[in-house]
Amino acid sequence: MEAVASSSSQDIAAIQDEDILNKMLDKAVDFEERRMLRAALRELLKKKREKREKERGSRQEDLRQLNQRGAVGSSTSQQPKPKVSPIQMSFNCPPNKTASSADSSAKSPTATAPNTKNVKQMLLDWCRAKTEPYEGVNIKNFSSSWSDGIAFCALVHRFFPDSFEYFTLDPTKRRDNFELAFTTAEKMAGCPPLLDVEDLLHMAEPDWKCVYTYIQEFYRCLVEKGLVKIKKRP
Repeated sequence: MEAVASSSSQDIAAIQDEDILNKMLDKAVDFEERRMLRAALRELLKKKREKREKERGSRQEDLRQLNQRGAVGSSTSQQPKPKVSPIQMSFNCPPNKTASSADSSAKSPTATAPNTKNVKQMLLDWCRAKTEPYEGVNIKNFSSSWSDGIAFCALVHRFFPDSFEYFTLDPTKRRDNFELAFTTAEKMAGCPPLLDVEDLLHMAEPDWKCVYTYIQEFYRCLVEKGLVKIKKRP
């Protein structure tokens, strides 16, 4: 009997599937077997919790280091990205034409001051660079890329990492994600909630103009708080 009990204990301890252990516990009638199953479940849950905490701590540390660097356009990728300084200049002051730039504009019809289309692309590149370290975020546009609210949360979390736990968010809980992002942005950055959560929930993809306007306002609020530095023209 002792040999059988010892073997059963080893077999149970080797099981690393929570569902299997729960099913075995439901069917078990022997007191000793139930005790071993409960002990195995506790140990398995402890290991999973420690693993999640370790991974979360590692990810948060990586994000904190990225925030401390303050290098807005320093992240590298396979495709070249525009420098951040033009983005910052475009959103906060009108372009000042110099004599040389005016001459070059006259010579080349394509060499014009940043227009709405250029500013939109610059802002999109800025959002992509800021959310690049975040899992579950792949910003390609101002519409479908923001439909589950995770991109909003990632962008806000990048500047206010202590406001909430990003890695506990669920992409399927759209309402929670939208409300969390907009509430935090309003509280921490003073950004007004220009987007209506109910409207977003009724659309498969949000209107890009609405998202674009909101991100512009969030950027402006960050500049006012000194969280985004504006590089002056030489």
